Order: sequence, then structure tokens, then C-alpha cells
Amino acid sequence: MELIVSRPSGPAVVRDYLEGKPEAVSFYRRHFAAPGVFEAKAAEVDGRFDAATRTGAVDALIVPPGADAARLDAFVEQGGYMVTTGQQPGLYGGPLYSIYKGLTAVRLAEALEAKLGKPVIPVFWVASDDHDWEEANHTYLIGTDNELRPYELSSYADDTRPSLHRIELGADADAVLDEFISALPPSDFAEEFVTLLRDGFAAGSTMPNGFHGLLQHLLGRFGLFFTDATHAGVKTASRDLLMEELPRAEELEGILAATAAALEGAGYDLQVPIMADGVNLFLEGSAGRDRLYRDPAGFRLRTSAEVRTESDIHGAFNADPASLSPNVLFRPVVESHVFPTLAYVGGPGEMAYFAQLGAYFEAHGIEMPIVWPRFAVTAIETKIGKVLHKFDVEVEQLQRPFHEIASDFARDEVPDEVKIAIGKLRGALGSGVSDLQKAACNVDPTLKGPVESLRSQAFAALGEVEKKVVQAVKRESEIALSQIEKAQLHLMPNGKPAERVQGPLYYLARYGGAFLDDVYARFTVNLDESGRVDV
Repeated sequence: MELIVSRPSGPAVVRDYLEGKPEAVSFYRRHFAAPGVFEAKAAEVDGRFDAATRTGAVDALIVPPGADAARLDAFVEQGGYMVTTGQQPGLYGGPLYSIYKGLTAVRLAEALEAKLGKPVIPVFWVASDDHDWEEANHTYLIGTDNELRPYELSSYADDTRPSLHRIELGADADAVLDEFISALPPSDFAEEFVTLLRDGFAAGSTMPNGFHGLLQHLLGRFGLFFTDATHAGVKTASRDLLMEELPRAEELEGILAATAAALEGAGYDLQVPIMADGVNLFLEGSAGRDRLYRDPAGFRLRTSAEVRTESDIHGAFNADPASLSPNVLFRPVVESHVFPTLAYVGGPGEMAYFAQLGAYFEAHGIEMPIVWPRFAVTAIETKIGKVLHKFDVEVEQLQRPFHEIASDFARDEVPDEVKIAIGKLRGALGSGVSDLQKAACNVDPTLKGPVESLRSQAFAALGEVEKKVVQAVKRESEIALSQIEKAQLHLMPNGKPAERVQGPLYYLARYGGAFLDDVYARFTVNLDESGRVDV
């Protein structure tokens, strides 16, 4: 298998940040490849974290199977740091890029540990408080029949939107899982992962539970540690910060709005809109996890319209800390408050919203972590690579609709003698009609119109003949086109990179844990003294 490693593209602000353009870098405060950025960030972290707060950070971690817990002792004793990343839970492990984010964090932490001479712990934050069930409840798998199959769990019974950790998988979970497992590529490796799936995603479990179990099993042996949005240690360490958001809501909204205006003024789109009167907190109410808004009577829940006082919110947190949670903009601040974070590994969407956060971090007395782009991977199996090579097809070409690919392929396959003949006829028609028009108009200028009509009809007829030739070539090239379509299915399913559509189980069932070893080996991060970054 060939692994093509790159950085994923994204919105304009992300592309400009990756290229180091000052107008974008200013929103991120530091560029990840600039000299001395990690030493400077480490000094800032040391000013906020001591042995006690680092112990609190360790208390908020989950040690997965295969990880070395002794590293956490060294982390506290030697004043270490962390590299963080994360994802909301997804069915059967979510998209492949979750794996790539975790392994990117591992590799960056290793490079930073060597550079700084102190322990650097990679941490994966599972956003179990997310409430987007429709995003989490499905996945895709290319089955043994070379068809892309969707697998989806039904919605819960009522109209509320609870956090994912509150939702038990329903009665259909076992049937969907059985169907998914039956479509996995048969191999000697599959049993290990089937056991994990049945342990984590059976009826009565939760999406975060299954997600944690699978990813911890897969990535713990690489030294990746985990945490969870609802972890007691996270809630204990972040309590005061969450409560501070309430009385400062109007001030902090203004800070975010000013950054948003600056971004738009620089020609960049916003990843996360700033809502008027919005508080960067969610509180669980009768409608589920609900956004808080400022209200003359205190704070109003957006969906249910229920009103809560600041005292009510304090009481709700004390009774159940998981009932209060940060929104997408506040979560990175909470993370850097709980953990001594040097860098955050993000995908394109996350990197885009980090551009909105520089001043918001600073309002909380924290410098934004270095934003590091995750690795992207195009995994080209041998059988697919042979097709690409045979027909001289680039991976990027497969992102287009297949009918366009097929038409271009057929045009390329039209015999040269046909192309030459059509070209000659087209040229002759153009020249002949021009001569006729000139001669006819000398006789009667009103003949210009009929001659133009003749030109249009002639070229239209020639175009129809050319289409029929291409269609004939398509019929003769059915086998070749079916192979190209299969390659597209594997590399660009639904017109998107496979890492954004397929989960990890296809590759794990076919190749076992060696697939992860190969990805890990290809992810290299070299930080030299000039600030140059090789990836």
C-alpha cells in the first residue's frame, strides 16, 4: 500500500496561515514554523502551571491500554507539557481523520520532547458533550462488493438534543452492527476489531463509550493519552473558568465580535458566527443541551426559552457538572486552562475557528496554543495504484463527478486519426463558411444571416458526431471505466477524500494493526533550529 501524506486544504485563512502569510498569521499570534515559537509558548505555560496544577492535569487524563503511566510522573516532576487534539465521538470510530489527528499529536509531541528536553504528552480530547447526533450516528464502509454502504442508527424517540454521553444506543444498534461486521473484508485480523465493536457499540452502550474503547485500543500503544469533556478532573479544574464566563458574557461577546469583524475586513470568512447576546456555554434543560443567551432576567436557553439566574446555573453545575459545557469557541480555552498545552493539532475546520480566538484567549489570561495542521493521508492500495498507473489518472482528478471523468477519459481514448479528421473538418468548415460569407455579402448583404445560420448548424452537427464517437469509445472502454470508477470509490467516495468518509475498520480488517504502524512511520516531524518544519 502507498500512503501519500500531506496537509489538508481548507478555507482561505487556513491556506494563508499554512503559507505563513502575515495577514493570516496575525490572527493565530504565532506561525507553527517560526523560530523559537515553542520555546516562547513553553515559557508562557510555565508561568501558569506548577507541580500542583500539572498534577491536576494528570488527574483529568485517562490512561489507555498500552500507554506508559510512568510518563505522567515524569511529566509532573520535570515540568512537562502537552500537545492536544480531539474529536466528537462517531459511530465505529468516526472518520479516518480522527486516527490521523491522534498520530499527528503523538509525532509532534515526540519532536517537541526532543527539542525542549522535557516530557511532552499527547492527549486526545473526546467531546462527549457534543449534541449533534445526526453527525455522529452514521458511517460508511466499502464492502466486499465494492459498493459504498451507509450504516446509520435511528434517532432517539423525542425531539430533545441531549449530549451524546446521555444517549443510550437503541434496540437497532445490534442489527446495524451485525450488518456492518458482515460487510467487513474477511481476514485473520478482523476478529480483534469485531470484539471491540461489540463491546463498545452494542445496544445500551453510548457513542462515547464505544469511541473511547476503540480509539484507546488502537492508539494507546503509540503513547497517546485520552480525556473526556465530562471527566470529573476536567470539570473540577475548569469550574471557576466556566463560571467566570457568565458575568463577563457581554464583554467577551464584544471581543469575539471585534475579531470577527477584523477577519472579515481582511477578506476571510467566519467559521463560527458570533450570535448577538450569545454566551459561550451550553446548559442542559428540558430541550436537551441548550445554548445560553443573555436575558434581562439572567440567562435564557435558546430552544426551550427557559430562563435561569446565575445562581441557578451554579446550582446546576454543583448538582451535575456535566450539565454545563463550553461551546466550540470556548472549549479550546478550557482545554488550555486545564492542560499545559503547547500546541493544538487541528483539521481545516478547527484551524479556521482558531483564527477567531486570539484575543478571546488573551481575555482569559492565556496565550493561544500553537495551531499545528494534522496530517492528511491518501491510502492507495496496490490494486488501486495499478489502475491509476495504467490509465495515468491523478488522485485529484477523482474528486470530480464520474461522468466528467468518463467523458475526459473517452476523449483521450479517441483514435488519433479520428481527432485529426475532426480537427481538419472543423478548420475547413470555419474557413469555407468565412469565404462563403464574404462572397455572398458582396452579392447581397442580407445573406450574412443565413450564412451564420449555416455555420451554427454545421458546427452543431459536427459536435453531435464527435459526441457519438466519444460514446462509442465509452462503450468500448467499459472495463477500463469500471476500474477507474472503483478507484474513485476507494479514494474519493461521495466526492470527498476517503479519510473524511470511511472509518478505520476497512483498513484495520484488511491489514490489521500494521496499517497504523505504517501511518505512524510516515508521519515525521523534524523541528530544526532555524524554525523550518519538515513534514
